[in-house]
Amino acid sequence: MLYQILRRFFQKLVRKNMPTEHGIQVNIHLSTLDLVALGVGRTVGIGVYVLAGEVASSQAGPSIVICFLVAGLTSVLAGLCYAEISARTQVPHSGSAYLYSFVTIGELWAFLSGWNLILSFVADTAIVACAWTLVFANLFGNQIAQTLNENISPHVPQVLAEYLGFIVVGLMLLLIELQTLPFDTFFLVAKVITLVKLLVLGFFIISGFIKGDLQNWKLTEDDYVKAGLNDTSSLGPLGSGGFVPFGFEGILRGTATCFYAFIGFSIVLTTVKKEQNSQCSIPMGIMISLFICFVLYFGVSSALTLMVPYYQLQRGSTLPEAFFLIGWAPAYYVVAFGFFCSLSASLLSFMFPIRRLIHMMAKDGLLFPVLARVRTGSYSRIMASVIFSIIAANMAFFLELTDLVDLRSLESLLAYSLVALCVLILRYQQSGGNEPMVQEESGLAAEMLTLQGLLFPGSSSPTPLSGRVVRVCSSLLALLLILLCLMLAQWPILLSGDPVWISVVVLLLVLITGLTGVIWRQPQSSSSLHFKVPALPLVPLLSIFMNVYLMMQMTAATWARFGVWMLIGFAIYFSYGIQHSLVY
Repeated sequence: MLYQILRRFFQKLVRKNMPTEHGIQVNIHLSTLDLVALGVGRTVGIGVYVLAGEVASSQAGPSIVICFLVAGLTSVLAGLCYAEISARTQVPHSGSAYLYSFVTIGELWAFLSGWNLILSFVADTAIVACAWTLVFANLFGNQIAQTLNENISPHVPQVLAEYLGFIVVGLMLLLIELQTLPFDTFFLVAKVITLVKLLVLGFFIISGFIKGDLQNWKLTEDDYVKAGLNDTSSLGPLGSGGFVPFGFEGILRGTATCFYAFIGFSIVLTTVKKEQNSQCSIPMGIMISLFICFVLYFGVSSALTLMVPYYQLQRGSTLPEAFFLIGWAPAYYVVAFGFFCSLSASLLSFMFPIRRLIHMMAKDGLLFPVLARVRTGSYSRIMASVIFSIIAANMAFFLELTDLVDLRSLESLLAYSLVALCVLILRYQQSGGNEPMVQEESGLAAEMLTLQGLLFPGSSSPTPLSGRVVRVCSSLLALLLILLCLMLAQWPILLSGDPVWISVVVLLLVLITGLTGVIWRQPQSSSSLHFKVPALPLVPLLSIFMNVYLMMQMTAATWARFGVWMLIGFAIYFSYGIQHSLVY
């Protein structure tokens, strides 16, 4: 009796579904160029204007260019997985990690993917609000913060006045109405804004190389002493000088932060309705937009660290402030204008998807039905927007900008890992991979798993048994990769030659290699796709490894905040979603 109850319970957790079209759609035709503009407009934004100075000043120094390179390569691996899964006919409409997980690995993972995507959009909203107040504070010489501090601090805690919390909340509530605009209205505006900020960043790159000095990449202790910053034998918070002043650990931590700058390309999938040529244009749009973003980030970070010694950059300083340090005050306002354009484009590009995602999850029965009524009446139409904008306002009110960025990056790394896992599983399934589970169980009953059949399958096309083998091996590989990353995160102990740690790492590598070989021996689907991830199963596994390793670089506080959000999600799913899901 207990076995039957547990069996039915776990079947509910992994039940799959092909989500139907839900209401909100993009009814305009988007070419590949439009998709590139959409991806670049969403991706190039706060990450380059705020994080460049933040990472260079305290985490990586001039080696920030390496941070952007590694973060870009990680995003390319994730982009390849997104590109293949968008080309599949199993998902015949626009989607996201939520839809792909629902089709591939079941309802529980789909809910977690969707719940984390909601967190990403909420965090994006809070990040934009914080960045806007940061720009206002810099433009007016921090007079706003000083005024609040003088007039409010006698009545409220100091931290609330110092971080312009009231302005943040007011700004967030005013931005709610923008979420009700039709997509085609602000998409045209977003393309114009994207062009403007690309021109501004081009101006910054050219200016940086004109005013740059290669000596800023080769700073020594004598340079710090001459600048009056150091009169001791230790550089302390200034690092050790040179191109990598904060060492390998600084590059890892900086890469985890810089990853935020690349996480906007998935907007191409979450807002675009499938057209006749979308299975070809979406992969091209993703890869081209990622390449453009990498070139821009590499150019901006190089120009910034060549133009200004990294120790002159302050935490919280924005990209335009570099021109004050070199005496080009008029150029400050030109780049600040591009900053405002970036914030506006980011706002326009992510406020629409959150409304659509919540609508889909509520229609599938995983969230409360009141959140699905977004098209009937002026009040219920923005119900979800109001609720989650208030959550975003509170996050912006109490958290630092870098805290929000790390939280956003952690969510995206998890979502990208799930998508890579979906690609790995789908490639080895039968073409009718969405057939009812009854057929799969009957097929498994007709096959017997043997060691010879595991390594030398008798069929050249996927079978129910081979598909089950790949799913089990993929799940085990994901667990082993997490353990490996936990071990590698303690790389100083490994370098010290501790035999226990080295033995554990070697054992994990042997197991990972063996399971990878088992998956490699299974027959792949012969379905014709416009784009396929090359070198399967290595590329999806490498993507998962890099994503998880960057997740290990996050602080304990970031993991604690993420854990609270996940606990809320589990409470909603197990108290409501699992009982009201429309999947049977």
